[in-house]
Amino acid sequence: MKKILLVEDNEMNRDMLSRRLARKGFEVVIAVDGEEAVRMAESETPALILMDMSLPVIDGWEATRRLKAQAVTKATPIIALTAHAMSGDREKCLEAGCDDYDTKPIEFKRLLEKIRVQLENLDST
Repeated sequence: MKKILLVEDNEMNRDMLSRRLARKGFEVVIAVDGEEAVRMAESETPALILMDMSLPVIDGWEATRRLKAQAVTKATPIIALTAHAMSGDREKCLEAGCDDYDTKPIEFKRLLEKIRVQLENLDST
């Protein structure tokens, strides 16, 4: 069972997405802010991180930069989850170190495909 760290401060989004991922066979651990995400990524060693970009304490962009700068977490794929769907937002997420990007509201089938691709890429390295 692959472990996913879901970083989401909105309780409804967190609950819905974590339950749907669990039903697909993933173990889901949850962080509610960017600082907690960095700590949990180190201690939980998830296979993949779903990172909300608009977070309290430190935002998703800064949390991603910190994770990609650390040896223990730099190879962990991070998919940005954001309501920011304006021109340039995808590029901003990728520049921060995210491996992929998806917009809210979440289209679950599309997100699952992005998760599958990232985990396959990780397994092939």
